[in-house]
Amino acid sequence: MADDRTAQERREAYVGRVNRVMDYIRDNPAGDLRLAALAQVASFSPYHFHRVFKAVANETLNEYVRRIRAERAASHLLQDPTRTITDIAIDSGYSSPSAFAREFRQRYGVSASQFRSGGQDSLHHLREHLAARGEPLTDTPSDEQMPRADIVFRIEVCDLPELFVAYIRHKGPYSEIGQAFRRLMRWAGPRRLLRSPETQVLAVYYDNPDITPVDRLQSDACITVPADTQPRRAVGTMRIPGGRFAVAHAEIDPTQYGEAWDRLMSDWMPQSGYCPDDRLCYERYPGDIRKHPQNKHIVDICEPIRPL
Repeated sequence: MADDRTAQERREAYVGRVNRVMDYIRDNPAGDLRLAALAQVASFSPYHFHRVFKAVANETLNEYVRRIRAERAASHLLQDPTRTITDIAIDSGYSSPSAFAREFRQRYGVSASQFRSGGQDSLHHLREHLAARGEPLTDTPSDEQMPRADIVFRIEVCDLPELFVAYIRHKGPYSEIGQAFRRLMRWAGPRRLLRSPETQVLAVYYDNPDITPVDRLQSDACITVPADTQPRRAVGTMRIPGGRFAVAHAEIDPTQYGEAWDRLMSDWMPQSGYCPDDRLCYERYPGDIRKHPQNKHIVDICEPIRPL
């Protein structure tokens, strides 16, 4: 049993190092993402790191970098109509517009300009294209299949502070992030890090479920912690940047999280004069479900924005 526990602790230490590299790649898509540089971020030798990354992430380092760059570009093409395709390509880490054009068409089956001009239809064709390649997107019903229910929902634009959090990463459907929260709470409780009411509970989402295959979605279960809290194995720490956010305050049923995000991103955002930027988006959970008269989930959806 001791050997099993030691093996699990070692794996969690590997997971923590790979998570640091994933964060670095997302934060620096146009930076030095060669094997030697990323191995240094993880504190592994380049020879071993390539194998470690694939064992933890279930895709090679090169596959991960290429996917993150392509998905970043695809999101910006739909969400940021004022930027040129060339600017989006360079910002996403491509060495030239031609390199971007080849990679984008290979991954999504259409050119970047066709993808942008197609709008919401592009997402429908993308879903079919990835499913045919064995990379299905989330199976959440579309708007046409699921009528919108009545929910309490209001949006404000405000400045939020920087947050320092401890997190455990979850990979897979966003609806299953509760597994990571349970692990995080088991870690935080004995360390007296759950301090009501000052401790904030958050979920950070990295990927657009309309673009990223469901088994590749990544999210973090988080709690705010003192700035001197040290990471340990699979529990990492990070800073969530502050700044200008659109904050949607919602009271919803457990099945309505996707609808709440859609109301913010698809209904409010296009007519707001803002567009999303590259800071982290997250959900904040300010209420106790046990105290709500209808047992509704109370959530603040916090989306970083900048003027169009």
